[in-house]
Amino acid sequence: MSFEKPFAPAVERNQAPILQHLRRLLKAPVDVLEIGSGTGQHAVHFAEQLPNVQWQTSDLDENHAGINAWLQDAGLPNVLPPLSLDVSIAEAWPDGPYDVVFSANAIHIMSWSSAQAMLAGVGRVLRLEGLLILYGPFNYNGQFTSDSNAQFDQSLQARNPASGIRDFEAVERCLNDAGLYLAEDNPMPANNRLLVFAKSDDL
Repeated sequence: MSFEKPFAPAVERNQAPILQHLRRLLKAPVDVLEIGSGTGQHAVHFAEQLPNVQWQTSDLDENHAGINAWLQDAGLPNVLPPLSLDVSIAEAWPDGPYDVVFSANAIHIMSWSSAQAMLAGVGRVLRLEGLLILYGPFNYNGQFTSDSNAQFDQSLQARNPASGIRDFEAVERCLNDAGLYLAEDNPMPANNRLLVFAKSDDL
């Protein structure tokens, strides 16, 4: 029986602008852990375009079939089958260390407690001077940055009241506690941001 690959139109739209930043940030050979690989589209696209990168996918078990379908069709040597990762379970995390952790459109899907666990986990698996690259919509000073983000937040909470667009300041505090500090805050299309945090021991 054939398995139909999942497809997310939003991933198709955002992968080109994200890739522009990844090309700039990931010039050296690096090991990347992707948290919340979703359909697998990002992993395949970025690994194909960035042959210097070893891309480790991960997600909850129910998403593995779709990710593996994309990986098998692509047949790329530098993207790895998904790890089983529930970010809220510390023992589920891989040991690392990784040069880079990447996560797109995941932090607003999970509960805030899971998001806090994810950000703490990044601090554990990221090597010193490694980067966290976080893509998605964020609020600033407790305010939505656009009407469309406010509507998106309502749709998220209608499906799961524990989800929702996160406050940048709360995310930054969690990451500061984990030893990561803001390096870049890049505006992206459709009222999204691409945040880059670096792990440091001297700030």
